[in-house]
Amino acid sequence: MCGRYVQPKSVGDLARIFGAVVQAPADLWEPSWNIPPSSSIPILLESVAGEAEFQRRIALAQWSLTPPWSKTLTSRFATFNARIESASEKPAFKASVKSKRAIIPASGYYEWVGEGASRRPHYIHLPDGDLALAGLYSWWRDPAADKDDDARWHLTATMLTSDAVHTIADVHDREPVPLPRDLWDEWLDPTVAGDQELLDRVAAASLPIARELVHHEVAPLRGDDPALIEPLS
Repeated sequence: MCGRYVQPKSVGDLARIFGAVVQAPADLWEPSWNIPPSSSIPILLESVAGEAEFQRRIALAQWSLTPPWSKTLTSRFATFNARIESASEKPAFKASVKSKRAIIPASGYYEWVGEGASRRPHYIHLPDGDLALAGLYSWWRDPAADKDDDARWHLTATMLTSDAVHTIADVHDREPVPLPRDLWDEWLDPTVAGDQELLDRVAAASLPIARELVHHEVAPLRGDDPALIEPLS
């Protein structure tokens, strides 16, 4: 699983990296080194947004996916992660697998080692470079809101995970799925009908990147600043 991650870039920088436009209010988002589930996070997606053709854009989403059929925005089940091995079969995720796939930019993420009070966070990242993590998104409409109220629509997202590679398996048995650059376009393209075959292919293609991941212990996560990812001395 991944329950905390780091995104230190501005949305302007992300837009330049991914060749996307920034959709308000994503332009108000601030970089963070301590992002928990249910936070508003920048995601990359492609869809029609008042335009005549598909547009690649950066939007803010709640980091916990809510399927359209849910009666409430908040679920009693954890939906900030989805297992890539079975997401195409799960009621909460299968519609998103088909046509609502996203990229979640990150520089790294945290996992904990130990139990109880002795749990110690580790920062997991690439030695040189950032991560484009495979995600899914969904739009949830608030049934209590007026149909003319644009705020009734809530964009939500989840991060796909797979079995951890040997380089970080001593920290956690699951990890987010990093997308290689040559799969970004296909992954985001909503005209590509996603299925388990696509998920399996993405999981296999992610392995060379995942094998490059390194980690180091950091101090307990308090506050939100760049010092959080510094190695514990």
